[in-house]
Amino acid sequence: MKEALFVLSDDDARVYAGWFKALADPTRVRLLHLVAGEGRAMSVGEIVERAEVGQSTVSHHLKILAEVRFVLAERQGASTLYTVNRTCQSVFPRAVAAILGEEAPADGC
Repeated sequence: MKEALFVLSDDDARVYAGWFKALADPTRVRLLHLVAGEGRAMSVGEIVERAEVGQSTVSHHLKILAEVRFVLAERQGASTLYTVNRTCQSVFPRAVAAILGEEAPADGC
């Protein structure tokens, strides 16, 4: 059995678990995919239109994605615009590698 090269701290384990928990819902995965694919900031209304999910559901799921910083929320007047946090594209795979003991823990998104 291969011994892990790096020790995963309790803090890193909590952060990574939060990331996976945020992705544990198919609606959140679809919303993240939608916003990432658009490649620009989107309002909740635009996301609702494209996702064919109710506004309160979209807002709830975006809040969870924003809490773990998979999406970034920017207030613009009365609206909030959401974009994908592109830092996560490199950090998330490194976190998986750290969990599997293949690489040092990754800094957060």
